Amino acid sequence: MNANESVTSAAGASVTADKLIADLRILVIDVEQLLKLTASQTGERVAQVRAKAEESLQVAKVRIAELQAEAVAKARAAGQATDAYVRANPWEAVAMGAFAGLVLGLLLSRGSGGE
Repeated sequence: MNANESVTSAAGASVTADKLIADLRILVIDVEQLLKLTASQTGERVAQVRAKAEESLQVAKVRIAELQAEAVAKARAAGQATDAYVRANPWEAVAMGAFAGLVLGLLLSRGSGGE
């Protein structure tokens, strides 16, 4: 899955890999703050919960690093594939670029024509 691909969550919402990584980072920050705030709390149950939270935090940090590495590798592979295609088909790439520019120009001129 690259950064632009999406996954449908259990709730039916579309989630991109970038959004997932950002959400996991926020979660890590929140758990770190929670652990700091509860550092002075004592008791066996609090210690167990803190230990479990610290373990989950470490797992989340590792998973974030893995997701980032995977996203970078896939983006690099996509870039290399695009480069190879453009080198193999330079005139097709120029034509596609010109067509995209023409369409974008038409859309922008239609949008600003009424102002």
